Amino acid sequence: MALTTTLDGKVPSGPLEKKWDTYKSNVQLVAPANKRRYTIIVVGTGLAGASAAASLGELGYHVQAFCFHDSPRRAHSIAAQGGINAAKNYQNDGDSVWRLFYDTIKGGDYRSREGNVYRLSEISANIIDQCVAQGVPFAREYGGLLANRSFGGAQVSRTFYARGQTGQQLLLGAYSALMRQAAVGKVKLFPRHEMLELIVVDGVARGIVTRNLRTGAIQSHLADAVCLATGGYGNVFYLSTNAKGSNVTAVWRAHRKGAYFANPCYTQIHPTCIPVTGDYQSKLTLMSESLRNDGRVWVPAKAGDTRSPDRIPEDERDYYLERKYPSFGNLVPRDVASRNAKMVCDEGKGVGPGGLGVYLDFTDAIARDGLSVIKEKYGNLFDMYNEITAEDAYQTPMRIFPAIHYTMGGLWVDYDLMSNVPGLFVLGEANFSDHGANRLGASALMQGLADGYFVIPYTIGGYFAESKLGKIPTDHAACKDAEREASARIEKLLSIKGKRTVDSIHRELGLMLWNKCGMSRDEAGLKELLEQIPSLREEFWRDVTVTGSAGTFNQVLERAGRVADFLEFAETMVLDALDRRESCGGHFREESQTEDGEALRDDENFCHVSAWEWEGENHAPTLHKELLHFEEVHPTQRSYK
Repeated sequence: MALTTTLDGKVPSGPLEKKWDTYKSNVQLVAPANKRRYTIIVVGTGLAGASAAASLGELGYHVQAFCFHDSPRRAHSIAAQGGINAAKNYQNDGDSVWRLFYDTIKGGDYRSREGNVYRLSEISANIIDQCVAQGVPFAREYGGLLANRSFGGAQVSRTFYARGQTGQQLLLGAYSALMRQAAVGKVKLFPRHEMLELIVVDGVARGIVTRNLRTGAIQSHLADAVCLATGGYGNVFYLSTNAKGSNVTAVWRAHRKGAYFANPCYTQIHPTCIPVTGDYQSKLTLMSESLRNDGRVWVPAKAGDTRSPDRIPEDERDYYLERKYPSFGNLVPRDVASRNAKMVCDEGKGVGPGGLGVYLDFTDAIARDGLSVIKEKYGNLFDMYNEITAEDAYQTPMRIFPAIHYTMGGLWVDYDLMSNVPGLFVLGEANFSDHGANRLGASALMQGLADGYFVIPYTIGGYFAESKLGKIPTDHAACKDAEREASARIEKLLSIKGKRTVDSIHRELGLMLWNKCGMSRDEAGLKELLEQIPSLREEFWRDVTVTGSAGTFNQVLERAGRVADFLEFAETMVLDALDRRESCGGHFREESQTEDGEALRDDENFCHVSAWEWEGENHAPTLHKELLHFEEVHPTQRSYK
């Protein structure tokens, strides 16, 4: 592993609260008539991608939007349940832009850029206004005002929501804006197209190579800039709350073409998911963090107690989050709640099959507020739980356990959301920029829409105004080379004709990562993974079976390509976890913890972003660092007690 340059995030100088205004006042502009000369590719049509494509089309750019779904409405953003944060202070409970900024910096365990996080907090209020104007049906109080609820890591109520369907409603709003631009010809949609390569010409991103998932056709698409908004890589663990199609391929192919991958070891474990029930499962189901507003988390006080929850009296229950963290109680951040759930299960106090679960109990809330109020707030979530478990959570506590949910790592970007490859912009969960080592609940939707609606329209214009971009023909050597690489990879996958299925190898990879690079990691386990992953990757390329052909609709081939990229990416993720010899947020090294089991940072040696550069197959990547500077918030040992 080589170590070279120190990266510059290009955050504007000046007071924190003035940085974004200063940037907007000084960024070079593109005249309205000139915007028509530029074409922008947007890959991904979830909240970040759809909002970006719609906004850029509205400004007058020509936009090509790609997704591997049959409709943008199927993006995984639709699965977000609990809400979206914004510093509106409608509850008059002391919230402010500064408090949202501070909570986000602290929640990320002081491993994110101050400038980016403050901009996100500042923009948050505009997002709500935008979505209300689109008709998003946020919950409202009796008098008609928008309602709020609390989420983890905050002591105010700043989360706007639409029952347990917030992501769906926000995506429908962005989708309506996107389709309006498609109808007037400013956005051209390419559904059922998967990005397989990034086209780089003279060091500048100028297009992508896609495979038409219906016909198998490989084609180059050229533009003046490329925006990746393809989500996170949580499915590297096989079992996660992500949609099965979610993958790392787009950002990984960009990484192989020169884009740095930042903090890949930062993965988020969500504390409230339905526990695993068997080897037959292909994914896990999220139960919204909003449930922790009214549900109380507990386990039996005595290890090995297998009585049903209604037979365990109050004085024999351990409400461990309320006991350990009285200031925040059940609304501690996700990494803290998840680690504590693992700890009590490791102590033998877990409930349900295999002892891998804790209770989330609504008895007190129903007695206090009434059954009808709880149904109004969370009815669809209780229905979902009942359909999956055949249990009535109104009558008996839910059983929950942590699961992979989100990834804070992603491609490195500067303040403009541009990667180190000029012309390649990265939005939403696909970049690393805002959440540090742990994302607070209800902040993913906030970041995706902030990047798409309010940031990229400014920053991409500044890039165009400062760049001289000539026209590139589709028969350019870079296009043909990228097409050949994509085709050769497909031919190689189809030629192996081994005995193992793609899913069996993916499941094996995911289990080894979960056990040794999941909720906790140690040096010995990570070093074992660095031996096991290359061995499994070799087995994949030697013994996988991929049925069908390249020229047809072939989902086995699709999955094989994505798992091949997971097998490469996993090694970098583990290498990053091994290199970061500290605990911070979702990255918990067993060797680095306080006396009472909390994450112990090492600010002297690791107060930086780790950005990895691809050096070729079978070569160790090069580590670049962006030093993090804190001018307004001084890193301290995180405490939610």
